[in-house]
Amino acid sequence: MTELRIELYKIPAADLGPENPLPVFRAETDDVEVSAHESVPEEDRQYLGCGIGYRVLPYRMLDSFNRKRHMRAFRAVLMENEFLRVTVLPEIDGRIASIIHKPTNRELLDRNPVFQPANLALRGAWVSGGVEWNACQYGHYYLTCSPVFAARVDGLYGEPALRIYEWDRVKCFPWQVDLVLPPGSPFLFARVRIINPHEYEMPMYWWTNIAVPEIIGHRTLAPAETAIYNHQNGLHVSRVPEITECDASYATNHPYAREMFFRIPGDQRKWIAVLDENGEGIVHASTSKLRGRKMFVWGMNRGGRRWQEYLSEPGRAYIEIQAGLARTQLESVPMPAKMHWTWTEAFGLLQADPAKVHSSDWSEAWRSAESALNDVLPQEHLDNLHEDLDKVTKRIPTEIIAVGSGWGALERLRIAVQGQEDRIPHELVFDKSTISVDQLPWLNLLENGYLPERDTSQDPGQYMIQPEWRELLERSILSGKGDHWLSWLHLGVMHMEARDADRARAAWEESLSRNRNGWALRNLAILENRAGNTEAWLNLLSEAWEVGPMIPHLAVECCNALASSERYEEMLHFVESLPKEIRNNERIRILEAKASIEVGNLDALDGFFDQEFATIREGEVTLTDLWFLLHERKLAAKEGLSVNEELRARVHREFPPPRHIDFRISDLSDD
Repeated sequence: MTELRIELYKIPAADLGPENPLPVFRAETDDVEVSAHESVPEEDRQYLGCGIGYRVLPYRMLDSFNRKRHMRAFRAVLMENEFLRVTVLPEIDGRIASIIHKPTNRELLDRNPVFQPANLALRGAWVSGGVEWNACQYGHYYLTCSPVFAARVDGLYGEPALRIYEWDRVKCFPWQVDLVLPPGSPFLFARVRIINPHEYEMPMYWWTNIAVPEIIGHRTLAPAETAIYNHQNGLHVSRVPEITECDASYATNHPYAREMFFRIPGDQRKWIAVLDENGEGIVHASTSKLRGRKMFVWGMNRGGRRWQEYLSEPGRAYIEIQAGLARTQLESVPMPAKMHWTWTEAFGLLQADPAKVHSSDWSEAWRSAESALNDVLPQEHLDNLHEDLDKVTKRIPTEIIAVGSGWGALERLRIAVQGQEDRIPHELVFDKSTISVDQLPWLNLLENGYLPERDTSQDPGQYMIQPEWRELLERSILSGKGDHWLSWLHLGVMHMEARDADRARAAWEESLSRNRNGWALRNLAILENRAGNTEAWLNLLSEAWEVGPMIPHLAVECCNALASSERYEEMLHFVESLPKEIRNNERIRILEAKASIEVGNLDALDGFFDQEFATIREGEVTLTDLWFLLHERKLAAKEGLSVNEELRARVHREFPPPRHIDFRISDLSDD
């Protein structure tokens, strides 16, 4: 029989740190130009770059994490039947941390033994391992390190099932994942539903990311003869085994980080598997709505190896197999107004003929795996199960196991107060009891007609970007009840995120006229930077710092602005004036190292590279750039040489960077 129970999941965990209260505004365009080689057919170009421009508001950045780990007990939900033991972590985006195949005692996923945030997600903090759910926007999801709702529901046969769900604040829609493990089933099923509750079409994004161990000899298989892959000059298409000099379906044959999107034909079954030398391993299959399949590898170069241990522990390595709504991750797909999309995913052990799945004939290899999949999980059975699970998707929970945020409850209250149609299904329980201190100011605006004022030295609170809340705030200001600096500050953020820079500027200037505050000054500085007005940008940031708040996040922005403007002496004077606890911020120390080199104070970097760095962004090569720059300047001074290409090449040969600072993962960054 299937069992669902709550247990503690104890692992070493680093601290996430506080949220960054400074709003990070969306890119100036929604669409991004994606370079594609002529080998990419027209059918695969239709939505490339559509709707993937960076955006994060109303969420705030999580960029203050560290690498000091302490034992932490997460609350886990365990689902178990005769074949599988599944561990789900509602406190970490509802991810599946582990799937153990009980008859073979085999872990099907890469179960990360630590919780170590790194700078890879839309909000910054992200952790590797297990199965994560990525909705809404290109990139690792906003809630990847945040709690979500978890509820017990009745499964198909009365067995307990687990619902994971939340309210997305960026595009304002609910999503849910119902995890179902029927009695006697060797597969875990995830029935996903996303809902567009609006009267308009919106760009939608979904990718399920599955981390599995990276082991020599393990092969990734999918039912496609060709794949789209990242190359130095854009996306290319090639036959799968021929993407690298050695067979590209083996992850350890890739010298550098790479993503491969398998071009599965429309009428072909959708699945992906990673099988070992015995023809055994995890398989992920789905109904046809989830059409995309991808393999991601970190690469076997030094930087790729560094990232592997950086995200976990030395000696551990993983790859990702992924499944999405579109052919690639570099696109969104248009979701019609008032539409519900559903699909079902299956996770389980696949056992196939090892000689065939490792055949040099790629077609024979994947067809052999598909034949084995058809034997244990026919597509017809999965399709029928998907239809049967509709009743589970619509069932009211029998118990709320874990709560996420109060934003879904607040949205429900807004809809009720404004007399609108509630298109959030009632089986997604967003109870008023979940409203917390984050939502209370906005609840006050809804019920009492004004946003409570705070002292300018305080955090301005959580942001809102919905047009409905903007209208409420505007009415509040016009009525006089909420005509204060904080209301105007939030109104400016709303206008800026709606790409109305003129109204944003006017609102922030009104905020300053009500009560001079560094929050509005900083936002005005962002406007000047986007307009290319360097002096105004720097002056406003300086004034924002003097007015306050004197917080690390603003100090980092001030240093970044001065460094990017090559005001190195000025930046160093600013850093010297900072309180010790702010001066020790990692990003400030990195910028201070750069400025010290530029002004010729090379001794200031003694011991700098000995430390462990926590906030390096995926693709960032700042540390190795600093290392080479320092040794170029040292060698030039010692031997009386000019810094030129010849000297730079010599430094790269004679001064290899320490392994712990080497995060270079592409063939370009290793030059």
